[in-house]
Formats: sequence, structure tokens, C-alpha cells
Amino acid sequence: MKDDGVPAHVTRAARERAFSLADLPDVREFAAAEALRRGMREGAIGDFLVALNEVATNAVTHGSTKARLGIWRDGAALVVAVHDDGTQWRLEGEPGHTPPPENATSGMGLWVTRMLSNDLHVTTGPGGTTVTMRFLLE
Repeated sequence: MKDDGVPAHVTRAARERAFSLADLPDVREFAAAEALRRGMREGAIGDFLVALNEVATNAVTHGSTKARLGIWRDGAALVVAVHDDGTQWRLEGEPGHTPPPENATSGMGLWVTRMLSNDLHVTTGPGGTTVTMRFLLE
């Protein structure tokens, strides 16, 4: 696997895009078009975009000012990886398993993403942080 979260064997099939906070609307549009092109039904796009937006926003507000999005199809799933160069986050368990407190106004992004995706995996280390999400297409 490359350090941007896209496995080396799918690099040619993956579409990638670098982005910053100001680019989030374009990233959502790009991802929606790619998801539809790769077989996601229109009725699933809304939840997909909520999950993607949570992760992408976290990347450019908590990780680093620039991030990268990779998107590809893996069998019956759409896989999305968001990578930032931030190295300050120290994982405590697997993120997104515990719901936020009842009156929380922040800190719910990965929990929401886990609820909306079929799988969520986070890796972090000296090369940055990658959040990989899978969405079943069928």
C-alpha cells in the first residue's frame, strides 16, 4: 500500500484529487460523480457524501492544510481513502465506535461515518493519517 491509502494494485483504476478546506465543495462534487460512475445508486449518494464530508473536513482542519482523496471500486464496494500529512493524532482504540455525548457539538464525525459506511479503518503514523471507508454498491 502506498502512503496515501490507495493500494498499489489499484492505482491505475483509482481517481485521486488533492484538496484544501476551500476545495471541499468541489471534492464532494467530484466524489459524487465518481461514485455514480462506479455503480453507486443515486439514493445512496446523500449518506455517502455526509460520510465523505466528515472525513475530508477532519483531514484539512485537524490533520494538515492539504489532503488527498482516492476513490476506486473493489468488487462490489466503492472504497474511498482520505489522507493528510498530520502526525499529531494518537489513536486510542478504533475511532468512531463510541457515540458522542448527548449534547455534543463536535467530535461526532468518525462515529457518523462509521454508521453510514460499511467499513471504516484509520491508520496514522509518521507519514500522516489515512481514513479508508468502504460502501457496498449492491
